[in-house]
Amino acid sequence: MDIVKFKKMPVMGILRGTPIDLIEPLVETVISAGLTTIEIAMNTKDADKVIRKAVKAARGRLMIGAGTVLDLELLKRSLDSGATFIVTPVLIDEVMDYCEKNVIPVFPGALTPTEIYRAWSAGATMVKVFPAGFFGPSYFNELKGPFNNIGLMACGGVTAGNVKSYFAGGASAVAFGSSIFKKDWLDKKYLRKIARSVRKLVTEAAKR
Repeated sequence: MDIVKFKKMPVMGILRGTPIDLIEPLVETVISAGLTTIEIAMNTKDADKVIRKAVKAARGRLMIGAGTVLDLELLKRSLDSGATFIVTPVLIDEVMDYCEKNVIPVFPGALTPTEIYRAWSAGATMVKVFPAGFFGPSYFNELKGPFNNIGLMACGGVTAGNVKSYFAGGASAVAFGSSIFKKDWLDKKYLRKIARSVRKLVTEAAKR
């Protein structure tokens, strides 16, 4: 993962449960919409194969990582599949240690000030604040008081309508998943709807 590139367009798409036969067209869809980074959750069916197929389809045009990485086994499977960054739902010491020693970008999940500080101290590239939607952009403004040097990524409840507010509140990045990658849209292959929604969010994020 190119962190400098990510910080220029700090928007991460999250794919969970995506059918493998939809990955190639979906990759083309999000790239055309301006997205540069996606996370594929490891509790997706055949996640290893999905990541490999996404990496092949992207041909270097998209930064692809693995999410819901809960232990070293999943971490190593993720990396073997081609993931270039790791996302976890909570702070997992063994995953953090491995990523730090091997210089792998890692985004651990946290919510409270104590959890956020622990995650950052453990070597987080950014701390994924989840579920951000239950607290809103104002929570980030409060967090940045004592934690002005900690990179925070808002995850959960991020939309085109509020993404600028999250950045204004102090978020360094945002992540979105089912708000755009809706199961119904994926099942019906509504790729144009997905593309329009991604493009709108990315466009609003660029105005930060």
